[in-house]
Amino acid sequence: MDLGGKRAFVTGAARGIGRGCAIELARAGADIVLNDRERTPQSEATVAEIRALGRKVALVEGDIFERGSCERIFERAVVVFGSLDILVSNPAFSRRAPFLELDPLIFEKVIHATLVSGFHVSQLFARHRVEQGGRGKIVFISSIHSRRPYARSVAYNAAKSGLNHMAFTIANELLPHRINVNVIEPGWIDTPGEREFVGDAAIEAAAVKQPWGRLGRPDEIGKVAVFLSSEAADFVTGTSIVVDGGLSLGPT
Repeated sequence: MDLGGKRAFVTGAARGIGRGCAIELARAGADIVLNDRERTPQSEATVAEIRALGRKVALVEGDIFERGSCERIFERAVVVFGSLDILVSNPAFSRRAPFLELDPLIFEKVIHATLVSGFHVSQLFARHRVEQGGRGKIVFISSIHSRRPYARSVAYNAAKSGLNHMAFTIANELLPHRINVNVIEPGWIDTPGEREFVGDAAIEAAAVKQPWGRLGRPDEIGKVAVFLSSEAADFVTGTSIVVDGGLSLGPT
């Protein structure tokens, strides 16, 4: 699964799953364009770690949630390396609340940030690859929320379910161009965002109760992204890979 000579664009890459994907793609040999909303110590640290691996890396700041901004971000990303071979689409926004109490504006924001933004960036990337003669890899980061109706997550569940079906439809339409389109569905992953939302103590208590005896790690999602971005997955398109340590299997 050597990605030497490949150039990857990873959104939401400053921390968490996006960072894990960017680091693992770089370990496999890819040069990386990172996107995050703004330049932060976390995004700078990710850049430094990729550079220490000997890979070329650039940070392109901007709001991937809005079409015009997304277009500007993508144009700048292409300028960095001339062309891009791999997209890891990881835009997301989530707020949890009971269905009866959920603010409709929050519902719309979650759908837009998680689903609509995925459409924008993947369409721009796919058009770019078609202009380059086809071939390329698109990896969407979804969630097991796409298949399990977790309470208090109606917007996120709906967004991730829609993301999966959108990805499979895109895969169907891009078959003539030999652009692979696949989905990763993480389970409960130990990320800074989860720790901020749930709290360290709750994370540690919940981890030992998981089917695998722990939460997942961002690098484990990244390793699957490497596989789907490599020639080893050349015959894999329009599918999803669940990476959840058995969580979606239900009680044992």
